[in-house]
Amino acid sequence: MEKIQNITQNFIDSIMHISKKIFPTKIIEIEKKILSVEVVLYVFFGVLTTIVNIGIFSLLVYICNLEENLSNVIAIVVAVLFAYFSNKSLVFNSSASTHKEKLYEFIKFMLGRAFTMGVELIGFYLMFNIVHIPKLVSKISITIIVIVLNFFISKFFAFKKAN
Repeated sequence: MEKIQNITQNFIDSIMHISKKIFPTKIIEIEKKILSVEVVLYVFFGVLTTIVNIGIFSLLVYICNLEENLSNVIAIVVAVLFAYFSNKSLVFNSSASTHKEKLYEFIKFMLGRAFTMGVELIGFYLMFNIVHIPKLVSKISITIIVIVLNFFISKFFAFKKAN
């Protein structure tokens, strides 16, 4: 875990070094506020989770010829499980140590993801079935909204931080 954080911090330092040569001070100040190890790792694992989500959705729809909404449910469930394990230990560094704390965290994470799954299901249904936006465009658009919601739910609700 520490190695991942060090690599991520080196990546951030490199970006900041390059940015200082290119951007004005105001932009650098905003970058310093946004770019943290936690945010960068969340984006990285969020991208991986999105690839899992969209990849499984595409596989099920285009290769297995499964119905779009069922494919969406399956893709979301698999992606959520991937996100839980990567976020718990690699992004938010959960300090939950007892079985009770870990179970409570898992339940909170799943409740947060159940909420965003509802957002994703309703959003995809509306975009694809009602507004008639192409299925992959609908899937990618609603996924971006869900990623942002999931960060805040995980950071402030689901995972226990050390005091």
